[in-house]
Amino acid sequence: MNRHARSRTTVYVAGALALLAAATGCTSGGDSGAASAALVPASGSPATAAPSRSAGPSPSASPTGGPAAGDAAAWAKWHLTPLPPAPPAPADKPVKLARTGPVPVFSEVKTSDKVVFVTIDDGAEKDPKFVEMLTDLKVPVSMFLTRDIVKDDYGYFKPLQALGNHIHNHTVDHAQMSKVPPEKQKSEICDAQAALTQQYGTPPLLFRPPYGDGANTPALNTAVQQCGPRAVVLWRESMQIHDMQYQAADKKLRAGDIVLAHFRGPKDLKGETMTQMFGELLARIQEQGFAVARLEDYIEAPAA
Repeated sequence: MNRHARSRTTVYVAGALALLAAATGCTSGGDSGAASAALVPASGSPATAAPSRSAGPSPSASPTGGPAAGDAAAWAKWHLTPLPPAPPAPADKPVKLARTGPVPVFSEVKTSDKVVFVTIDDGAEKDPKFVEMLTDLKVPVSMFLTRDIVKDDYGYFKPLQALGNHIHNHTVDHAQMSKVPPEKQKSEICDAQAALTQQYGTPPLLFRPPYGDGANTPALNTAVQQCGPRAVVLWRESMQIHDMQYQAADKKLRAGDIVLAHFRGPKDLKGETMTQMFGELLARIQEQGFAVARLEDYIEAPAA
C-alpha cells in the first residue's frame, strides 16, 4: 500500500471511530426553579387512564432511529458532539391523560430510557439561525408559547412545528397566576388556547404557568380544565445562559427529567445568541450520556 493510500485509510478509520463513539417559568435568564411534582392531579387522586391515542397530531413523524440522530457533519457545523439517538417511542405511554377531571402536574416522566425532554418557553427571541439549527440537528423540543410575546410573528414558530415539535400554552401575557383572581387565570389560559389553536391548527395539550407559580393550586387546576389543556408541566432543570441549574442536590440529570430553556437572545443572554445557549444546553446533556426524546411521544392523550 503506498503512502497516500495508507493516509486515506487512516482518515477513514479515524472518522469511523469518531462516529462510533458519538453514537454510544420565566425571567431574562430563566424561570425560578419549580418544586418537583409527582404525576398526580392537584387534588391528589391519580391520573385516569384513557384509551390509547398519540399526544395529538404531530406535523411530522420522528425520524427513524431517534429524533436526535442527526449526521456527524450537521453536529460539527454547530461545533457539537452528537447526542446518542433517542430510543423508539414507547408503545405503552408512561403518562396517560384523562379527557375530563383534575389535570396532573408533573416535572418528570417515569421511564427507564436514558432520555431527557427539552422544553422552551415564551417566544421572545425569534432567531432564524435557531430554526436552521433544529433543522440540522433534529433535536425535538416542546414549545410553551405566550400569546402576547409571539403574536407579532406567529409564523416564526411554524417551521419549528413542521419539524414535529408541539406547541403548548404559556398564558396570554405571562401573568403570575397565584397573584391574579380565578377569572383572570381562566382568561389567561383560555384566550391563549384559542389563539394558539387558531394559528397552529392543534389545541395545546399541555400548560405551563409562568415561573411555575400556582401549579398545584385548585384555582389553577380548575382554570386549566375549563380551557382545554390536560396537564400542567413543570421542570427539573433549567438552562441559565452557560450552565444548567438542577433541583437535585447532586446536580445530575435523571432519566425522564424535563429541562426548561427560553427563546432568548443577546439582550438577555449577556451577548450570547440563542444558538450558542442551546448548543451549551445540548453539551451539558451529552456530557452525561443522555439522549433528547420528544415529550409528547411519552404521553397518551385522551380519546377525542
